[in-house]
Amino acid sequence: MKLRDWAVKFLEHAEISKNQSRKTLENYHHYLRRFSDFCGNIEPSDVTLPLIDRYRLHLNRYEDARGRILGRKTQNYHIIALRSFLKYLIKNDIATLAPEKIDLSRIPERTVTYLKRDELERMFEMCEFAMINQSQKKASFRLIALRNRAILETLYSTGLRVSELISLDRAQVDLKSREFMVHGKGRKPRIVFLSERSAGFLFEYFSARDDNFKPVFLNHGRMRSGDAVFSGEMRRLTTVSAENIVRKIALLSGISKKVTPHVLRHSFATELLVNGADIRSVQEMLGHSSITTTQIYTHITNRRLREVHERFHK
Repeated sequence: MKLRDWAVKFLEHAEISKNQSRKTLENYHHYLRRFSDFCGNIEPSDVTLPLIDRYRLHLNRYEDARGRILGRKTQNYHIIALRSFLKYLIKNDIATLAPEKIDLSRIPERTVTYLKRDELERMFEMCEFAMINQSQKKASFRLIALRNRAILETLYSTGLRVSELISLDRAQVDLKSREFMVHGKGRKPRIVFLSERSAGFLFEYFSARDDNFKPVFLNHGRMRSGDAVFSGEMRRLTTVSAENIVRKIALLSGISKKVTPHVLRHSFATELLVNGADIRSVQEMLGHSSITTTQIYTHITNRRLREVHERFHK
């Protein structure tokens, strides 16, 4: 079999044996297709280091129809997918290039954007203002303001990814114990915790709703005629909508930095570490597979360096 036939088998293996997510499979397919478009449907044994070097040069110089280039991180994603594919081939006794011979490009150290406590409180207060201001107007306006506050509180209390947030169902969220299970990247289960305040706003949001739809967060916007009979899945808030909600509230709160749901996740982790939580516990609560991923927060929460600065800098 040639490269493209083996790529199909690799994707099937990733789906069935490794139980990888649909998004991961889509990415692998995209990256491997780009590699096979570059080199042709060659034999696995024809994959050599000189070929890989030419391919990496191709990725570095690539521009799409709109003149956009591939960032160094995205180029590395292509190589990571290729190394996984080569590892699969070798595991199946197919002669090809050893994946460990391919190095990843060095990328600048990742920086983290997070919100300080006063910035978070400004966003919470903006939602509170909207709830009070809209209470005398349409009931749906207040419901939207309640939902938005519940979204912010839940993101900050749990550290959920936006995809995990919008996939929540009401039956899944235990407001009494204030803890519940989610399935994150790679469908890995983990327990997340609600603060008393976030549980209170979720309860208030649920109480204000007059539906029995499954999703925790709904689109309460304008519906077309007949939409009321649609299932809750058709009303479930989308990732883009949740991102727009967070962004707009931040702008209205006078916060100049770009605020996304992931920034609230960063803020959750930073707050825990600043207040003395150990990094292994934070790793578990974030659902990171590797401690290395969690360590991106340590440079902004290093108490020892702060103490040294305060002690010796006069």
